[in-house]
Amino acid sequence: MDPLAHHGDVDAEPGLVDFAVNVQGERPPDWLRQRLVTALDRLGRYPSGADDLAAREAVAERHGRAPEEVLVLAGAAEGFALLPALRPRLAAVVHPGFTEPEVALRTAGIRVHRVLTDAAEGHRLFPDAVPDEADMVVLGNPTNPTSVLHPAEQVRSLARPGRVLVVDEAFTDATPGEPESLSGDRSTPGLVVLRSLTKTWALAGLRAGYLLGHPELLSRVAEARPPWPVGTLALEAVRACCEPDAVALADLAAKEIAEHRRWMIDALDALPGVTVHQPAAAPFLLLHVPDGAQVRARLRAAGIAVRRADTFPGLTEDHLRVAVRAPERAGVLVEALRSALPGTAPMR
Repeated sequence: MDPLAHHGDVDAEPGLVDFAVNVQGERPPDWLRQRLVTALDRLGRYPSGADDLAAREAVAERHGRAPEEVLVLAGAAEGFALLPALRPRLAAVVHPGFTEPEVALRTAGIRVHRVLTDAAEGHRLFPDAVPDEADMVVLGNPTNPTSVLHPAEQVRSLARPGRVLVVDEAFTDATPGEPESLSGDRSTPGLVVLRSLTKTWALAGLRAGYLLGHPELLSRVAEARPPWPVGTLALEAVRACCEPDAVALADLAAKEIAEHRRWMIDALDALPGVTVHQPAAAPFLLLHVPDGAQVRARLRAAGIAVRRADTFPGLTEDHLRVAVRAPERAGVLVEALRSALPGTAPMR
């Protein structure tokens, strides 16, 4: 299998304590479940234009945009799969980062230039590293798996006439107040922002997200989509999760994640030989450990799944990504990792 096609759900086999997947919780909250249960009665008919419009209006109101600037997706991953429809000549993809955009672009025969950030520089973004001739630039903010949150103005500086700037904000609702989000930016030329509802609302099995941008760009992106590309339940989920009460709940959850992340950073960074990449802003952490492949295998033997990170360009077998969890659960990872590090006896 192409390493770029590897995802954390492959590492999180049933029966393992899951630190490989970044979804918060094992099921949607009760209020959202009830919205979806109510929507089941509409499954006897095809999703309507009214259903789609209602979802787009909720998204538009959330971000201060017009409904025409919203394209509802069957998960943010669909947005990456649609990028080749924009027909770039050269796409610059910032790495280490989510690999699906590069997979989609290369599969479509589009040239891809990798812009590698440097651990010695904190994996910061340097706009000058992007080739001038690139007519598409793709990056995550915060970036998966480094957990780096790039300043909005620095990201915005990558835009220029004739270039599409694609910003993956799949994890931005896990940052309190979304301080560096460009989701409400209607003026930067060529800007396209992808958002996901999967992580915060435990909707990985439903696939729900959306794309924000100029209507002309969205029209080009959507030109090859089949009829009814987003189902009734996903449309209802997008509408529900973009309403003001849900946005407020998401921000509260983001503040809780930040507290848990601080606890995990302190606990993990205290382990001998373990380095936690900082600063970190996402609901996951990038670790550097000695003998990473062995450590990962020993953690698995102890019943714990972590995300291998050597499938991300620029990283190695000694890098692992771990999801942020509450201290009472994260403590299990900390103790297991302590035992799995080189120099300790193998777990049984």
